[in-house]
Amino acid sequence: MTHILIRGADTILTMDDARRELSGADIRLQGGVITEIGQGLHPGDAELVHAQGCVVTPGLVNTHHHLYQTLTRAVPGGQDALLFGWLKTLYPIWARFGPDEMFTSAQVGLAELALSGCSMTSDHLYLYPNGARLDDTIHAAAEVGLRFHPTRGAMSIGESAGGLPPDSLVEREADILSDCIRVIDAFHDAREGAMVRVGVAPCSPFSVSRELMRDAALLARDKGVMLHTHLAENDEDIAYSQAQFGCRPGQYAEDLGWTGADVWHAHCVKLDGQELDLFSKSGTGVAHCPCSNCRLGSGIAPVRAMRDAGVKVGLGVDGSASNDAGNLVLEARQAMLLQRVANGAVAMSAREALEIATRGGAQVLGRDDCGQIAVGKRADIALWDVSGIDSAGSWDKAALLLAGPTRVRDLFVEGRQVVRGGQMATIDLPRVIERQNALAEALAC
Repeated sequence: MTHILIRGADTILTMDDARRELSGADIRLQGGVITEIGQGLHPGDAELVHAQGCVVTPGLVNTHHHLYQTLTRAVPGGQDALLFGWLKTLYPIWARFGPDEMFTSAQVGLAELALSGCSMTSDHLYLYPNGARLDDTIHAAAEVGLRFHPTRGAMSIGESAGGLPPDSLVEREADILSDCIRVIDAFHDAREGAMVRVGVAPCSPFSVSRELMRDAALLARDKGVMLHTHLAENDEDIAYSQAQFGCRPGQYAEDLGWTGADVWHAHCVKLDGQELDLFSKSGTGVAHCPCSNCRLGSGIAPVRAMRDAGVKVGLGVDGSASNDAGNLVLEARQAMLLQRVANGAVAMSAREALEIATRGGAQVLGRDDCGQIAVGKRADIALWDVSGIDSAGSWDKAALLLAGPTRVRDLFVEGRQVVRGGQMATIDLPRVIERQNALAEALAC
């Protein structure tokens, strides 16, 4: 078998430039790319994947996560808190993590994403206790098989200096920049089709200095990598920016070099009209995290206004301690529903929300080679079985976010099968879950 032929899909939602929807077509995957799309393609020596009863989409793209937080879901004391109180509850627990916790929690989070149809994800790791390194999550992603955009996050201002995190979780800024260089040199791949691209990501304006934000931007541009941080997440965030910096978050970001096509910000729930205009003109991207924003009571991000203004928008599940789940197709449904709540039922269609979850996320991460089913694009493909109860009675089975499965049947990343028949094909998931639960129990003691 030299390649894969996905045969006879009920519908293929290509998300290509023409947004074509194909019926009964085949897709050939070879050498990590899509080489042919059409009716009745000759199988040759291909491995056949029968797609009757399936809707086929590009693999979903997750633009914001904290994978380590899968170890601290539903922690008592943080279940009903706003952002800052929630962080205060969890910081002391996270301070007990080490390399094993980082690796195992990343495997769990990545597998959860894969089972929800996600083929490419970013991760924002901003604390490194007890010898943990970004390398731990990169190794986990290699085993699971997802396309990975890890970002070297950081916190440098602890409580004693007026910051939010405890002093035990902050690092010296010189050490942060040095390690950014190390992981970029060791792992970043700028080539088309890359499986790993590293970004630079100071955690937030309330946990790092102005100097580190500026220096991180300079370093990232010198190395040719992307920049990421949290911005304008809730009312507390806005108040902090105005009190500490004398301006709104968008102005703070622009002043420090944190706008541009190589920058994406998480949340952006509270951006105003001027900030949307700034993001649109500069090409700055947004990772919209609807479930986490609901869980923490942060509000509804103005995604309809962002899209109308031309701002690049992708989806993020955010950390599993503020979402409690990492299901990207459910995140897309939530994004659609919240925009309808905020702006009316015509505000966002199921297909537009799915476009944000695929092509939109790829654009935010700077991946023109991903996010659509077109010849020459990477072979990241999700197959959704619409023959089951989720879609029974649906008149439009391609409207997956209205009436469709929330777990993928098959997932291919770079042409390699990561999920087969609804089960992980790359790792022993029951063993990983057992290890995860043991680590969580130890942390709870």
